[in-house]
Amino acid sequence: MGINTLIRYFPHLDNQAVQRLEMLEDLYRYWNSRINVVSRKDMPNLYVNHVLHSLSLAKVIDFASGETALDIGTGGGFPGIPLAIMFPGVKFTLIDATAKKIKVVDNIISGLKLANVNALHIRAENITERFNYVVSRAVCAFPKLVELSKNRLSGGSPPAPAHGIYSLKGGDLDAELSPWKDRVKVFEIAGFFDEDYFHTKKIVFLPSGDARVI
Repeated sequence: MGINTLIRYFPHLDNQAVQRLEMLEDLYRYWNSRINVVSRKDMPNLYVNHVLHSLSLAKVIDFASGETALDIGTGGGFPGIPLAIMFPGVKFTLIDATAKKIKVVDNIISGLKLANVNALHIRAENITERFNYVVSRAVCAFPKLVELSKNRLSGGSPPAPAHGIYSLKGGDLDAELSPWKDRVKVFEIAGFFDEDYFHTKKIVFLPSGDARVI
């Protein structure tokens, strides 16, 4: 499964987005052979387990041109790089505390000629800029992500209803989400995609106001 799977779920993709998404496999194979950011045994599943998983956020967020998003703990560039390809009018900042991962991300951004992405080797605690969205892919437990995110969200006054934290998670989340109870919204990714990989995968959304923005 590859680019055709993405086109099936996102038929509106323009030619430039499709071309960039097609380039991901070669770019990740090249850089991953030098600096391991994706499990070697998982490389054949790059498009489903990493790219499509990242793009599941596009099923619940209608990013608008001019908005900004922070990808905390981006690792090899997920979910930020696939989202930046799909939404060229949105400015994405991808951060990770591991320098070698950001080296890979920087080179993939350069290879794709993505002008709307900035990758930084920095801890979330040291980011002073504020963003409309925080996105993250299973980087830490949800309470920790909220703590890292709450002072990085702008959202306006009052924040737009869709602005906030979007976390790609899996498994039983009851304990992690209990501090917010009815304030979080959980989306089942299996409702968007047919692949077995997504049967336990979820998107957790907490609005900016409920993250107690300062």
